[in-house]
Amino acid sequence: MSRLDNKVAIITGASSGIGRAAALLFARQGARLVLSARGRERLDAVAADVRAAGGAAIAVPGDVSDEAHHRALVDAAQAEFGGLDIAFNNAGTTGPIGPLPALAAADWQAVLDVNLTSAFLAAKYQLPALEARGGGAVVFTSTFVGYTAGFPGLAAYAASKSGLIGLVQVLASEYGQRGVRVNALLPGATDTPMGRAVANTPEAREFIAGLNAFKRIAAPEEIAQAALFLCSDASSFTTGTAMLADGGVSINRV
Repeated sequence: MSRLDNKVAIITGASSGIGRAAALLFARQGARLVLSARGRERLDAVAADVRAAGGAAIAVPGDVSDEAHHRALVDAAQAEFGGLDIAFNNAGTTGPIGPLPALAAADWQAVLDVNLTSAFLAAKYQLPALEARGGGAVVFTSTFVGYTAGFPGLAAYAASKSGLIGLVQVLASEYGQRGVRVNALLPGATDTPMGRAVANTPEAREFIAGLNAFKRIAAPEEIAQAALFLCSDASSFTTGTAMLADGGVSINRV
């Protein structure tokens, strides 16, 4: 039996990177998927890849900072597949990179809207749906940046992603007795479009890779495996955690 047989999962940020890798992995593990991202064409392509491999997936394009989009994702899960068991809230943005005094208030707010307010909106609609199914798992993609290490130029990103961890702890406390587990996943440097935008030269990639214990950048599929653990019954006694999948960057000093 696969680890997600008969489970229905929402995955946001599913058109590329970690989200795409998670969609393909979760489908192979038996999940039926509701996929979200802003770009319809790439999202439809991921859904088509899932179906071509024998899985079940529908694409619901939209912006995670829009409350109506989260309602639509849950409605789609219930209408198409009968309910919701798992939510992997993975969409995010770094925003502009640079010193804080140069950051416009509108850009600060935009990063918080995508990375943190979207988590509130997701939970608002996902948690009642999960409770109606007798429980389930919610995972938010955070980061080690602002948690175990500070990176210059990423103030809004760090603040918003760190805020997710506080939200996770509260929701885990509130919903544990209702059968819902809530966790944060904290990747390190990963070979995604967003990661390549931050480390945009060979020298930058070499520097970033050198920060962790493995001296390399993770493949999206490796982070997807960590998400699978948190979303599956393998983590049945795990809730309220900030789980690092960072290659040891948080502890590496050599």
